[in-house]
Amino acid sequence: MDLLKNTPLVEEHCRRNALMAPFGGWNMPIQYEGIIAEHRWCREKAALFDICHMGEFLFTGDIVAGGLEDVFTFSVASIPVGRSRYGFLLNEQGGIIDDLIVFRLAEDEAMVVVNAATIDNDFAVINSRLTGGTFRNISAETGKLDLQGPLAREVLTTLVPGIAGLPYFKFVKTTLLGAEAMVSRTGYTGELGYEVFLPAGKTVELWSRLLADERVKPAGLGARDVLRLEVGYSLYGSDIDETTTPLEAGLAAFVNFDKPFVGRDALLRQQTEGIRRAKVAFQVGSRRSPRHHYEICFEGRAVGTVTSGVFSPMLGCGIGIGFVTPEVAVVGAPLTIRHDRVSMDATAVELPFYRGGSLRA
Repeated sequence: MDLLKNTPLVEEHCRRNALMAPFGGWNMPIQYEGIIAEHRWCREKAALFDICHMGEFLFTGDIVAGGLEDVFTFSVASIPVGRSRYGFLLNEQGGIIDDLIVFRLAEDEAMVVVNAATIDNDFAVINSRLTGGTFRNISAETGKLDLQGPLAREVLTTLVPGIAGLPYFKFVKTTLLGAEAMVSRTGYTGELGYEVFLPAGKTVELWSRLLADERVKPAGLGARDVLRLEVGYSLYGSDIDETTTPLEAGLAAFVNFDKPFVGRDALLRQQTEGIRRAKVAFQVGSRRSPRHHYEICFEGRAVGTVTSGVFSPMLGCGIGIGFVTPEVAVVGAPLTIRHDRVSMDATAVELPFYRGGSLRA
């Protein structure tokens, strides 16, 4: 059995009695004082997440001549320096190898941030599609902390004064704790928040400095999963994977058909022929939580499967997303969520489930 990898913060997590569990090959904190408490702190104050397990790649060279422009479903060359963009790395069938964000560091430099469980495969696939430039996996030397919540700006400004006016999906390079760092206005919770990239060796110091502020508490991956589902974000490995296309996942807005990319022809065929399944979001009529792999039924027949489900503290009921036959993915459709003897009445709804976050503040 492969050994789990640890982030530089593993001793800090254990010292705080975090519940640790495997996630994508990493030994990660799931919760500290409890998922509900950590979720609420992020919605009301500022929560700190250890995201060092995610991967970072650095491309240097001509974006177009080096082939990076044609790797993803969006144009890297059109990203202004200082901005970032979300999209996909696809296979020939249009399936999602990974969802990721590219940061345009300079005219001839870009950083790709990918999911933890897919680092090695992503690097191999992207590298195989490049025709020039240099491409490095800098995951091991890069630390990443996410500070999320309505008070995140006030807290982080004490360490990085220049981030006060930073717009959504922009970033700045800065000096933090005596080291080169990058702070971006991105995140995964639906709240005002920042992702801080810095040398891995500085991660523990930044973690401690931020937690010295009484407005900040640590949060684990359990709370993060509830937060991201409340705002309707997909989780790679659960909601999307290599068998799922962006069209099926309701994520066509992140595909630019005006440029070449692997999987484009398959998506164009799917546009013409129609999708065989579609993403549906639903709200349960009780506090019960739907779970991954539960059956979704319509008029007594099975029409799909739940891919993510939780109890939403903000809505006070169970919520979930899954895939069903396209004719059922209609807002207002009455659904039943079933598993063994469990049966829950649900209704198809629009995303996001929760609209009250401070994301655009």
